[in-house]
Amino acid sequence: MNEQRIVVKIGSSSLTSEHGGLNREQVRFFAEELRALRQAGYQIVLVTSGAVAAGFRQMGYEQRPKLLHEKQAAAAVGQALLMQAYQEYLLPYGISAAQILLTRQDFASRKRGHNAYMTIEELLKLGVIPIVNENDTVSIDELKFGDNDTLSALVANLVHASQLIIVTDMDGLYTEDPRKNPHATRFDVIEQITDEIYSYAGGAGSAVGTGGMRSKLDAARIAMRGGVKAFVGRIAEPHDLMKTVQGDGRGTYFETHQHGLPVKKQWLGFHSTPLGRVVVDEGAEQALLDRGSSLLPAGVKSIHGEFHPGDVVEVTNLRGEVLGRGIVNYDHEQLSQVAGLSTPDVLKRCEVSRIEVIHRDEWVTLRSL
Repeated sequence: MNEQRIVVKIGSSSLTSEHGGLNREQVRFFAEELRALRQAGYQIVLVTSGAVAAGFRQMGYEQRPKLLHEKQAAAAVGQALLMQAYQEYLLPYGISAAQILLTRQDFASRKRGHNAYMTIEELLKLGVIPIVNENDTVSIDELKFGDNDTLSALVANLVHASQLIIVTDMDGLYTEDPRKNPHATRFDVIEQITDEIYSYAGGAGSAVGTGGMRSKLDAARIAMRGGVKAFVGRIAEPHDLMKTVQGDGRGTYFETHQHGLPVKKQWLGFHSTPLGRVVVDEGAEQALLDRGSSLLPAGVKSIHGEFHPGDVVEVTNLRGEVLGRGIVNYDHEQLSQVAGLSTPDVLKRCEVSRIEVIHRDEWVTLRSL
């Protein structure tokens, strides 16, 4: 974990006007905040939203487009406007910015993910600020990340950052909406994101953005599992970003005591695509979560989907809660035949290279983050 490496995510609502279009004064403000961090010796990776919001007015749309091809066209225009503005306000400080556009497929492929990591490493070594956004013009499934909160957490884990700062128009997570209830209480520090914490999160974001507080909790959860601390809150006044990095920010801090995951387990937990689902009993659940054991056929209750040895599968408990992911050593037909059987009985039924359904070295826990 690089203690001087910070990932900052800025959302659409912080960069654009209420009705769309790029707010250049806001870009200038954030450029100054980033400069101050750089001057203090921090390495910065910026994850920025705002391409669609910045571009749709320029395209002549009266409101944020809803059709995929319209969003992609607006993003193509808006991305250029975003980079132009960042470059304009960073260059006077002697800071260059680099554009990096990513999709989920770049994370799903270990080779492509490694290439992205090496590119970012080289840019940081040369003193350049990498500016990351989703490649909206080619993304499918309704701009697949949905929002850049998730992207920022994946990037923070990828580059082994010490902290992820998610900038929003709310100063943290509250027990209720403080705009409606002045007696609502803010969470200053959260060490575990439970179902109760999720219940305090609202719905969707603003008219120009796609992310709400729930998506920011999801992002914090991913970052924490990778050993990265997170912050969700406001950066609105000069020096706010520096204060936030130093622990005096206006928002909610998400602390983690977990260690950073190796690259392979990062890929397995957050970037891979499960091709099936394995349901396990309570004994296997405890063995996986509490004892760090491998999953044996005896603990398997049911199998869903079609998969082969070497594929990634998701593991859930009897209540349907996701426990984690792992690389399976059986195909779906073999596992169906031996589910619930002891090791001697399994060896009588079929030939497999390893008796474990998922070996502990090929497993990553995603529960109780």
